[in-house]
Order: sequence, then C-alpha cells, then structure tokens
Amino acid sequence: RDSDVIITTSYKAGTTWTQQILYELFYRSQEVKPDFEAVSPWPEARFIPITKHELGLFMESIEGRRFIKSHLPLDGLPYYPEVKYLIIGRDCRDVFMSFFNHYSRYTDLAMEMMNNADRMGDPLKPCPEDPRELWQDWISKGWFEWESEGFPFWANLGHTASYWPYRHLPNFMFLHYNDMLADLKGSIEKICDFIGEKPTPEQLKTIVESTTFANVKAKVEATDIESDQMALSFKGGSSGFFFKGTNNRWRDVLTEADLVLYEEAKSRVLSLDCARWLEEGGDVL
Repeated sequence: RDSDVIITTSYKAGTTWTQQILYELFYRSQEVKPDFEAVSPWPEARFIPITKHELGLFMESIEGRRFIKSHLPLDGLPYYPEVKYLIIGRDCRDVFMSFFNHYSRYTDLAMEMMNNADRMGDPLKPCPEDPRELWQDWISKGWFEWESEGFPFWANLGHTASYWPYRHLPNFMFLHYNDMLADLKGSIEKICDFIGEKPTPEQLKTIVESTTFANVKAKVEATDIESDQMALSFKGGSSGFFFKGTNNRWRDVLTEADLVLYEEAKSRVLSLDCARWLEEGGDVL
C-alpha cells in the first residue's frame, strides 16, 4: 500500500521503540487501540508458524496504515518507491551489548523455536556466558558467505551499509538511536514530516510521553508475568527484552584487542561517512 511504512534495522537498534512511536501516531485518535502485534507484522520471521498464504491474509486484514517490521538488508528487502522506509542505526558496540542481553535471555522454548524453524545452516547454539566470547565471532565472522560480521545472527554493520548509498532517495529516512535518546520530541516531529502525519500539539506531547524508553519499560514491568507473551521467549519477559536502553556499556566490557577487531570490521564493511554516522548520529546528508 502507498501508505505503508517499513521500519528496518539490523537488530537491537530501536526497532520496537520506533514501532511504538508509529503505533501511537497511527492510532492516537482511537479510544480503544488494537493489539500492537495485530497491526505491525514481521513478514520474514521464519520461526513464526504461519504460511505465506496466511501471512498475506493477515496483512490484507490490517485496516488503515500499516507499519511493517523488517531486519532485512536492502539486497533482501523489496523496494517500492511509493512506500516509506525508516532505517534506524546505532553504534555497533552499543548494539552488541543489547544483543548479548537479548540472546543470553532466550528461554529453552525460544531456542527450540529458532532451531525447529525452516532454518538455514547449523543449529543456533546457546549464548556464551562471557560477552567477550560472543564478541570474537560476532564482529569477525558472518553466518552467510557474503557477510563478515554478525555471527551467529545476520550482519549488523552490513545492514546499514546496504541502505547507505541510497540515502538520497526521498522515501528513505535515516534515524539514529542516539538522536532519539537525546531529543525524542524532535525525532518524532521528523518522523511525522516524513510520513505525513499531523498530530496536534497536545497529541504530540502525549505521544512523546508515552514513548520515552523509561515509560515503555515501566509499562512492560507492570505486566503480569503470567499474561506476558514475551515470557515464553525471554527470561524476565518483556522487562528483560526492554533491558536498559543506554549506550556506552561496552566500555566496561570490551578490551583494546576487542576494539581492534571492531576497527577491522568497520574498514571491511563501511564507508568512512557511514561509519562516522553510526558512531555519532546526526543528519545523513
């Protein structure tokens, strides 16, 4: 649909946060809002037990504007000039710390889902207890032969690199996690301009308050663990999924030798301007 918005990130870079913002924007005037999962599909998630036909029916059943989640790089995601693409980036080292928390909290059921899916390659192994052990492979090895980082998941740096040469396109908007943390209101205003939403000042204020990381986390922490669907996949449930949302935790974990691997990955995968944007944020053009 011409009104679709695709939110695309590698992972742990503000995907769910951006989904929450669009959810509040698109359903701001409804007294009774639909369930979040019912209006924001993730089509390429192979571990979700749904056929392509069923997925198509589900997508068609969503009324109004759809905001679609994707972790695919641009060489794996269909491009439509009439669709808006929100590309969210974050410093690779901050992504890693959130990724370690995410992966290390998988329940046995989550591991079973990953490995019982239509999976390509070897089974996913449990997360190492030492984050530095995970880092060694994650920053220097790819799951697929055309990737050189991201193991045992998909490429992180490679995701942003695939979109970067096309940042001039009018239906592409790059957002940085740091900028969302520093100025959420300004970031939401930019999103509104990009996707053509016009909330009133009062609605905008409410949306900003509802989507601060602290408030999103407070909501999930108030969820009864017995009714929290995320508890099936993550130890600690939604509260574990929305962990800290902060940056620079890697400084107390990664050594100088670890950071040499990061510099090597940066040189392999990213252009200088793309690397600078991922580390610092700001406007891309």
